[in-house]
Amino acid sequence: MTIQEIHNLSIVMGMESDFRGKEGVQKILDSKKGKFLKLSLKEQEDFDKDALENPYLDSGIYNISDNKEVKRALVGIDIGPEEILLARELGNIDLVLGHHPVGKGLAQLADVMELQCDVYNYYGVPINVAEGLMRERISEVARGVNASNHQRTVDTARLLHINLMNSHTPTDNLAAKFLKNFFESRKLEKVSDVVDALKEIPEYKEAMKIGVGPKIFVGSGEHRCGKIALSEITGGTEGSPKLYEKIAQAGIGTVIGMHISEEHKKEAEAAHINIVIAGHMSSDSLGVNLFMDALEKQGIEIIPCSGFTRVSRV
Repeated sequence: MTIQEIHNLSIVMGMESDFRGKEGVQKILDSKKGKFLKLSLKEQEDFDKDALENPYLDSGIYNISDNKEVKRALVGIDIGPEEILLARELGNIDLVLGHHPVGKGLAQLADVMELQCDVYNYYGVPINVAEGLMRERISEVARGVNASNHQRTVDTARLLHINLMNSHTPTDNLAAKFLKNFFESRKLEKVSDVVDALKEIPEYKEAMKIGVGPKIFVGSGEHRCGKIALSEITGGTEGSPKLYEKIAQAGIGTVIGMHISEEHKKEAEAAHINIVIAGHMSSDSLGVNLFMDALEKQGIEIIPCSGFTRVSRV
């Protein structure tokens, strides 16, 4: 596979696992194309054409030194200049593939957060409420990433002639779908049962060995879990903390997430929502592994680094 083919596969797999459904995501792309065609020629020049084909602008290709077939990929959760130097030191690395956004992908992280509105709507929050509460949070994230040194890693890859890409929301979608199917196939009574179930998944089992396995951050193991929501696994980053009250009103008892801020924790406590934190690197590893399985089937050797725990399901 070429790097472009790997990126295209990432987008397709992400769309197929999206809470909105592949058709729902395509509808959003079609809407963007319609708006683009109505722009003046000058406005079209400034428009990011990638947005017409890629619904996940936090994911993309940032440097292609050569476009040969990829046989060996260095894969990590966070890719920085250190990992680019590692790739050069290891040698024979055709592609460095990260999870978290860098470059333009980091600058456009907020663009994917509208996905969360549909996730919350899926779990019973009225779409107008979800959109209203997410609007300020999306703006906050956009302002927050604006000051970052977006090109640091990209510049290092360019100078060292290292091929670089990432897959963020597509692989988070894969993890969310996996966990959604996993929990919907089980009847769990208590919050402790949710934690025990997560520990059966290899990525979380490995995380237990280094002290970062699944934990209850809000609530008690003896509490009944009620309806479980996978509302904090995909969608860029944490949504609005005010949404906990709304999902409680929608009948959700327990939320499974990757991480949680103190503000979000306090709002969850006030709404009497149980919060189970599955783990950040382990949850990211789960989604990336599902993508890596597809690459492994194409004969690509995967070299894990930077917090990525490789578990093959091939």
